[in-house]
Amino acid sequence: MPDRHRVAALVLDETSPLDLGAVTEVFGIDRNVAPSWYEFSVCGPRRGRFPTRGGLSLFVERGLEGLQAAETVVVLPVARFMRERPAQRVLDALVDARSRGSRIVSLCLGSFVLAAAGLLDGRRATTHWPYCQKLAAQYPSVEVIPDVLYTDEDNVFTSGGVAAGIDLCLHLVRLDYGAQVANHLARALVVGPHREGGQAQFVDQPVAVDADERLRPALAWAVEHLNSPLTIEDLAAAAAMSRRTFYREFRASTGTTPYRWLVSQRVLLARRLLETTQLSVEDVASRCGFADAGVLRNNFTKQVARTPTGYRRTFGYEP
Repeated sequence: MPDRHRVAALVLDETSPLDLGAVTEVFGIDRNVAPSWYEFSVCGPRRGRFPTRGGLSLFVERGLEGLQAAETVVVLPVARFMRERPAQRVLDALVDARSRGSRIVSLCLGSFVLAAAGLLDGRRATTHWPYCQKLAAQYPSVEVIPDVLYTDEDNVFTSGGVAAGIDLCLHLVRLDYGAQVANHLARALVVGPHREGGQAQFVDQPVAVDADERLRPALAWAVEHLNSPLTIEDLAAAAAMSRRTFYREFRASTGTTPYRWLVSQRVLLARRLLETTQLSVEDVASRCGFADAGVLRNNFTKQVARTPTGYRRTFGYEP
């Protein structure tokens, strides 16, 4: 990597001080962890004062012309661009930067700006998990991956919400300077050099799914009896339907199968028990209707991208 790799943070509107701070802490402060660090600047659609979320004020000294020499452009999140299209000159500036070979990065909701510019078409991308479905609906040509901390594809990068931006910034340092420098910087920032799991572990999934009125009483009953070995026949009986009719109605209403729904509800209950009790993993498995701890572990890891023990270390009681 050439000396003084130029990084430009793009502030478009009322951005988060935390996101800007993360970018500044990583790229804007030389902690002598490498022979030469980045040349960092903050740009905007114009020079001047910008508000930030939380009432702080930011003065931006460079306009879009500041992107012309940048080798990495980091787009900071702005909530209103989930609903509005950014100014065309901003999108054009990003497309021009990409065409020159610049690395394009978005933090959190900044992915909506990249998607509007067409820079995510045909690529994997992510954003803050509550808004992944919205990103996918608005930009169907983007392959939205909701359960990762960040994506890295063809020199275009996106991150999940808030702290995932730090994970992505450290990943970029790792690419530029190697793991040893990235790990040294992570220690200086008092963060993990590479977090286990993805956003899936933070997604607060609802207990119920959108379902037809005729199905809801049966689903509510099932949630109260997750510790029992429930079958599709049991659910159909609770809904006063035949097995075939219940299965057809369930798929049409929820988009998933009764079996997958039951597993997701059992994993959700397991998460709550791991967060709030000191039950052993074996007891948690039993309370949630899994045959044993191994079956719980397999299903939990598939859905949450962490083991039950690892999840408890982060969110709950030590066993």
